[in-house]
Amino acid sequence: MFYRVVTMLPFDFAPTSAANSGNTVDLRTLRAVRVLRPLKLVSGIPSLQVVLKSILCAMAPLLQIGLLVLFAIVIFAIIGLEFYSGIFHSACYNAEGEIVNLSERPFPCSNKSSATGAYNCDVPGTVCLNQWIGPNFGITSFDNIAFAMITVFQCITMEGWTSVMFYTNDSLGSTYNWAYFIPLIVLGSFFMLNLVLGVLSGEFAKERERVENRREFLKLRRQQQIERELNGYLEWILSAEEVILKEDRTTEEEKAAIMEARRRAATKKLKTASKQQSTETEEDFEEEDDDEDEEEAEAYVEEGGNKRTKRTFYESLCKKIRHLRIHLRIMVKSQIFYWLVITLVFLNTACVASEHYGQPDWFTHFLS
Repeated sequence: MFYRVVTMLPFDFAPTSAANSGNTVDLRTLRAVRVLRPLKLVSGIPSLQVVLKSILCAMAPLLQIGLLVLFAIVIFAIIGLEFYSGIFHSACYNAEGEIVNLSERPFPCSNKSSATGAYNCDVPGTVCLNQWIGPNFGITSFDNIAFAMITVFQCITMEGWTSVMFYTNDSLGSTYNWAYFIPLIVLGSFFMLNLVLGVLSGEFAKERERVENRREFLKLRRQQQIERELNGYLEWILSAEEVILKEDRTTEEEKAAIMEARRRAATKKLKTASKQQSTETEEDFEEEDDDEDEEEAEAYVEEGGNKRTKRTFYESLCKKIRHLRIHLRIMVKSQIFYWLVITLVFLNTACVASEHYGQPDWFTHFLS
C-alpha cells in the first residue's frame, strides 16, 4: 500500500544519478522550507507577538467586514443591472462589418443626441449597431449579476473605474451617471475598504491594552507577594520583641523603646484606616442623598397622580394606543417576524438579481 502511494507522487524518492536524473527530482529542493526559520524570532520580540496576535484576533471581524463589503457590492450591482444592462454592446461598424473607432480600443456608441454627452459615430461610413460583445470580451458589463459584481468590485478598487464611467457616458450620456459612480467610489472605496484598516487598528489597540494589563497584573501580584513577605517579617519581629520583653535580663530602657515603636506603628495604621473610612463614608452619603432625591421625586409623582382621579377620553385613547404599540413591538421583535422579513427580502433580492441581458420574454413577464 505504501508503495502505491509513493508511486502516485509527482517525484521519485530514488537517489539521483546520471542515468535517471531526467526522471527524478532532487529532494534537496525541499530545503527551501528553511526560509520559515526566521519566524522563530516572533517568540523573542514581544512587539512582533502583539502584531501577529492582533492579526489573528482580527480574522473574525474581518470576515464580518468582508460580508458587509459583499453586501454593498451586491446592492450596487443590482442598481447597475437595472440601469446599465446591455448598454455596452453597441459599436461603430463599417460596411465590411468591422468595428472602426477613432482610438485603438473600441468603445460603446449610441444613437442618441450628442447633446446629452453620448458618443455618436464620427467616422464616415460607420453606423452604431448593437452587435459588439462588449469591453474586455464582455466581462466589463452589467448584463447579469455576476458580471455586474465583478465590474463593481473593479470600480471600488479604483482600478479602471473611470473607463467604466466613460463607457456609460458614451452609451447613455453624462447627465445622471455621476449619481451612481460618486456614491460607489465614496462608500465602496473610501469607506468600506478602509474599514479593514480600522479593524486591524482596533484589534492592535486591544491586544496592546491586554498586554499592558497583564504587565500591571504581574506587577501587582509581585507587589502583593512583597507585602506578604514584609508582613511575615514584621510578625516575626513582633514575636521576637515579645520574647525579649519576657526575658529577665531586658532593661527598662529597652522595654520603653520597644513599646514606643509599637505605639508609633499603631498610630500610623490608625491614621491610614481613618482616611479610608472617611472616603467610604463620603461615598455612602452621596448614595444616600441620591436615593432620597429619587424617593422624593417618586412621592411627588404619586401625589400629583392622586390629584387627578378621573381620566379623560384623550387619556384613555392614549393608554390604548400605548398598549397597542407595546403589543406591536413584541410582535415585531419576535423571531418569527424577523425570519419572515429576512425571507421576503432574500426572495426580492433574488428576483431582482436574476434579471440579465437577453433574457426570454416569459421570464420578463414572470418578473413583472
